[in-house]
Formats: sequence, structure tokens, C-alpha cells
Amino acid sequence: MPGAGGVETGIGLRGSHVREVLATRPQIPWLEVHAENYMGGGAAPRDLDAVRLDYPISIHGVGLSLGSADGLDARHLERLRSLVARIQPRLVSEHLSWSVAGGAYLNHLLPLPYTAESLAVLTANVDRAQSVLGRRILVENPSLYLRFRHSTIPEAEFLAELARRTGCGILCDVNNVYVSAHNLGLETGLDAEQYLAALPAEAIGEIHLAGHSVNGSEEADGRTILIDDHGSRVTPEVWALYRRALARFGPVPTLIEWDTNIPALAVLLEEAAAADRVARAAVTEADDARAA
Repeated sequence: MPGAGGVETGIGLRGSHVREVLATRPQIPWLEVHAENYMGGGAAPRDLDAVRLDYPISIHGVGLSLGSADGLDARHLERLRSLVARIQPRLVSEHLSWSVAGGAYLNHLLPLPYTAESLAVLTANVDRAQSVLGRRILVENPSLYLRFRHSTIPEAEFLAELARRTGCGILCDVNNVYVSAHNLGLETGLDAEQYLAALPAEAIGEIHLAGHSVNGSEEADGRTILIDDHGSRVTPEVWALYRRALARFGPVPTLIEWDTNIPALAVLLEEAAAADRVARAAVTEADDARAA
């Protein structure tokens, strides 16, 4: 059921919480899992089969490597297709990144330049993924720590054009928008609110919220760099940007991500409740603005 303001707020399901979720059945509208954790055999897929009896599931991939110039790995894509067919998730998403080169998998979501050439690569790979999976996927904006001199297309416009060409949706990670704007704003003029305004509202299928850490000035040539580590509560600044996102995109399904320093399940549920409160305030603000 929709939460406050019509927004459904879910949490990322991590292995340390699976047994507790199965035992206690917390009141949460949906759960998201990383695809690669459930592509093999053993207990994990069986646990997910049990969880999905009570909760809608969203699948978030980290290894498809949509930005690979070599194209998609056929075996990985087939394993993803099998998982999607079995789980029948409400949403399937991946990242605007690459992580495979010459058949070697790198344990990172690596950035790519935003050019006509890379847009063509992404378009072909997203088209293939959607064709094999038989459904639309969402593509998530990354957190940025550097800029490519050869980039000619602003990221939000790049994502918008990718959605237009392929029919894919966009997963708007609000924390990533905030982190990127902080890290590169002085050099590139990247502004978080302008970024949100440049995204096509009709393409936004999901929002992610997470915490970030601060890298000290000694490690960053005197500058403060934010690191998207998903290891803490959402900051006040990101909550404020989330309100802007809801005003722009409407009641989009929202996820609380927490992947490092994983806390007790109750903490994730508290963050989801906080997102509901923010959504309620955003709806009230929108109603007041229309009535004025």
C-alpha cells in the first residue's frame, strides 16, 4: 500500500536481515535486492523465494556493465533473465557505468564520458537488455568524483536522451545527485536542483536515498570530497533535495539504501519512516502552493 503522500518507501534487503524479515514480517511496502546475490544456488535464492511471498521485490543489478563497449556479457544477461523470470520483480534497475573490459570483471561501477559515442553504446546495450528481459529497465545516475574533458553532454541530458531512445526509465539517486554536485559543482557548474529539473519527470521510475561520508582535505588536495558509501543515515541536505525531487517527479517509489556498516533492521525501518514524513510534508507544501 502507498505510504505517506502516496509514496511507497522500501528498504534494501541485505543478507544479515533476511532471517529477521522472514521471522517478524515488518510493515514495509517493498524490498530491493542486488541481482548478483541471487543468481547462484544454495540458501539465498530459496530465502528470496520465501520473502517474495509477502513482499513485492525490486531487482537492482550491479554487474551488467551497460557502458561496456564490448557489449553485454551473454551469460550474465541470461542469468539475470532467469532471475527476473522466477522472481517477477516490480522493477529492474542497473547503473550508468561500466565494469567489464576484455572479459575481466572489475569490482567497481566505473564512470564513462558523456559523448555521442558512449550514448550509442549505452543505447545498444540497454536495447539488448530490455529485449532479453522482456521489460523496461531503470538506469541509475552515478556519484561522480571526476570529470572527463571529452564529455560533451551534461549527465542529466545524457540520461534523458537514453530514455528517449530506448524507452528505459531512470532511477534517480538523490544522494548521488547531491554528492556529484558537491564534488564537481565548482568545476563544472553542476547544480543539484538544476540537475533534477533537467530529468524527464515521466521517465523517473524509482528514487534512491542513502548516506555518504566526508573525505578529509589532506586526501583531496585541500578539498572536501563526499563519498557515496551507503554507510550512514540520510543527511539533512539530501532530505531537502528529496523534497525537491518529489515536487518535480511526484510520488515515486523510494528506497533506503544501506550497504556498508549495516545497522540493525530497525534503523532501516526508521529511515523509511523518515522518508514517509518527508513525503507527507512535500505533499502538504504542494497542496498549499496550489491553494495559494
